[in-house]
Amino acid sequence: MSVNETYSSIPLGSGSTHAHTSAWVASTLRQEIANGRLLPGSKLSEQALSEALGVSRNTLREGFTLLDSELIITRIPNRGVFVSSPSAEDIREIYAVRRAIEPAALAWGPALDVPALAQAILEARAAAEVRDVPGMADANQRFHEAVVRSTGSVHLLELMGRILAKMRLVFHSMSDAPDFHSHYVERNAALVDLLASGQRNEAAQTLLGYLDTAEAELLEHYESSQKI
Repeated sequence: MSVNETYSSIPLGSGSTHAHTSAWVASTLRQEIANGRLLPGSKLSEQALSEALGVSRNTLREGFTLLDSELIITRIPNRGVFVSSPSAEDIREIYAVRRAIEPAALAWGPALDVPALAQAILEARAAAEVRDVPGMADANQRFHEAVVRSTGSVHLLELMGRILAKMRLVFHSMSDAPDFHSHYVERNAALVDLLASGQRNEAAQTLLGYLDTAEAELLEHYESSQKI
């Protein structure tokens, strides 16, 4: 794949009041990572990205600085800028944030959209039927984004965008374990069933246990991979 093909999906900055700013650059690249189009270890070419995004190299570097502060990218002197590969500590931090936000959103979020959650389940099941691991990961991302969107908070949704970008990097490490994704499809479906019957507190408690289990499974897989 050429450099141009790698960045062909990235939207140009025209037509937005936030375009051509470092914050917009960081948001765009963060979304590309969350969508699985920029993978752990990928080198980010300044020339190709500045051309694809329609921004100066200085603006791009400012965007890199924002992503570096979030530990989503890594700058290596004399080598360049790379998409980060998550550590065990990153996994623990991701789940600490998710435990603080998502169960509360299920219990109290004023804008809970159960049909949107149910649609994500349909998409995840369709992907599971054909063993489409990236498709299951995509649907899972949409599901949990919708959970946080129920809070009605722009700031929490922005925070979740950062978490989802990191989560996608973690999920990439599970590409050799497709069953990890498939059994969480049904865990998400169980949450929707509880929410559809008005059992929001029960759904919140179920999600807490679900997140504990997912964190433990990811850490176990990570530690095993480090021994190879």
